[in-house]
Amino acid sequence: MAVIHRTTMSPGKLELLAAWMPSKPWYRGGGAPLLAKAGGFRLDDPEGEVGIEFMVVTDTSGDSPVTYQVPLTYRGTPLEHAENGLIGTSEHGVLGRRWIYDGAHDVVLVEQLLALLAGRTAAQDQNASDVPDPTVEVRTEGPGVPQGLTGPGAVTDTADASLVTVGPSTQDGPDSTLTLCRVLRPGPAPAGDGAAGRVLAGWSAPDGARWHGQFARLAASER
Repeated sequence: MAVIHRTTMSPGKLELLAAWMPSKPWYRGGGAPLLAKAGGFRLDDPEGEVGIEFMVVTDTSGDSPVTYQVPLTYRGTPLEHAENGLIGTSEHGVLGRRWIYDGAHDVVLVEQLLALLAGRTAAQDQNASDVPDPTVEVRTEGPGVPQGLTGPGAVTDTADASLVTVGPSTQDGPDSTLTLCRVLRPGPAPAGDGAAGRVLAGWSAPDGARWHGQFARLAASER
């Protein structure tokens, strides 16, 4: 169970993200980001070591607001071989120094997101300890999500998503692609697009309305 501490972080999450996001191909803002938290949810690390948060932020620096999903992990020590995923470090008022990673590069986040898609774990409230978030929706199609997937393998950033290669732990089956939607769009998920499973959740629009849309999808890798 993730424990939510009511404390400070220096620098704060939004400050770190504002420095990091402009380097990404999916960032669409104008100049320095002007970020506000817009929602999200958490997953639990079974080992209790890594914080996992799917943060939603809205940037108002451009001509029109854009809302992004940034999956984050919080670690007490650096993650080996994940230098490309490091967002920065921050001093936590209770836990001390934390290394904060783009979760697309973190094995714990990827494997717990796969567990969520497979129905083996449940989404947790972003701001409260040991409180499930029933607004996070998981849908499966066709034969459903294959068992035994692990990752991350290759991570590729596109204009609106991060594509994470995941594969069977036995190496006997085909790879799949886990798509983390970076630019969030409200509306129903497309049907018949070949997804084995998908995650949908909500966030707050700049005018205070509640929006809902796709956060992640899993499908067989194209060959």
